[in-house]
Amino acid sequence: MPGALSGLRVLDLSRVLAGPWAAQVFGDLGADVIKIERPGTGDETRGWGPPYLKDEAGNDTTEAAYFLSANRNKKSVCVDFTRSEGQRIIRELAAKCDILLENFKLDGLKQYGLDYPSLKEINPRLIYCSITGFGQSGPYAPRAGYDFLIQGMGGLMSITGRKDGEPGAGPQKVGVALTDVLTGLYSVISVLAALNHRHLTGEGQHVDLALLDVQVTSLANQNMNYLTSGLPPVRMGNAHPNIVPYQDFPTADGAMIIAVGNDGQFAALCKVLGHPEWAKDERFATNTLRVKHRETIIGLLSGVTALRPTSDWVKACEGVGVPCGPINDLKAVFDDPHIRARKLKIEMPHPTAGTMPLVGSPIRMSATPVEYRLPPPLLGQHTLSVLEEVLGLSRAEIDALAENKIVQAQGLS
Repeated sequence: MPGALSGLRVLDLSRVLAGPWAAQVFGDLGADVIKIERPGTGDETRGWGPPYLKDEAGNDTTEAAYFLSANRNKKSVCVDFTRSEGQRIIRELAAKCDILLENFKLDGLKQYGLDYPSLKEINPRLIYCSITGFGQSGPYAPRAGYDFLIQGMGGLMSITGRKDGEPGAGPQKVGVALTDVLTGLYSVISVLAALNHRHLTGEGQHVDLALLDVQVTSLANQNMNYLTSGLPPVRMGNAHPNIVPYQDFPTADGAMIIAVGNDGQFAALCKVLGHPEWAKDERFATNTLRVKHRETIIGLLSGVTALRPTSDWVKACEGVGVPCGPINDLKAVFDDPHIRARKLKIEMPHPTAGTMPLVGSPIRMSATPVEYRLPPPLLGQHTLSVLEEVLGLSRAEIDALAENKIVQAQGLS
């Protein structure tokens, strides 16, 4: 069955995470994604291990888990575009593609004639998406940007971590490169919007995505908390700045999350905890009052939740419609029956490992479901087939390119 984006071809000149994440989404949705990599080393994340994928005998392969997380449903083509013959190959591919993704520094591809103005002359319908740390304009535009740096500069670390004065307090990054992932998703959204514009006008365009822009925008309610009050939000650990109770609570065997979203849920929680009177207390009757008396009500609730194990509270809260759950590690996540039912762990055949695990896409579409066609590719695995099938090069021409180190391909010297 054709995917939702079948018929589109993406030229992916990006590496590490934000761009590859976007390209993987396009691939999952049916687009033909050609990933351009440097001969010899390829995407930097191929070497970002351990851990590495293991083969059927339990030995490490050369495929790093980091790389595998963001490169499904792509074809790997190795081209040295620092050389004129390699630049010609990229231009010829761009002429046959709908979308180009790149995450080089500002004007990094201009020296090779692979910037947007140059490629627009070849393919006016091309949608060219540039992902950088700081965007195509502004005083920081020439700087390199990495997720950790952006989490600090964009305010995320100022609101993440334990409250000042508590043990272990201080700025804390999120445990995954979330800014990269969000930028990848915003890139997909932007390109799809540009595709609709092209459908209406026939014209492509340049899309400018900056990690810092995405990070600032994604602070959502915390941004508005500041803009409406003039007071910068502070770190609150797992507590919520606008809702109480909405945080972790101690239990007899660990901890759990209670996420009360309205006064009715709070009343139900109080009843489960054996203190229905708290819901009528003039200090706690509304969320506004509970935020005002946060320390008092959290202390009362914690004193009760600590008396029974997590599973007891989760079952009791679910019975009355109060959102409540455990704090799982990833083993517990992938063992969870709901995660299994949603097929968020998948298996795919792999050329060196036999079979490999991957995380499935969260996208569910009734008419054009996500399809897992290709495992993350070996370096240069598809150079030969893409150059033959897309550009129409002969085997002799490809052999000559390989001999001159312009391209690298599996099965060629």
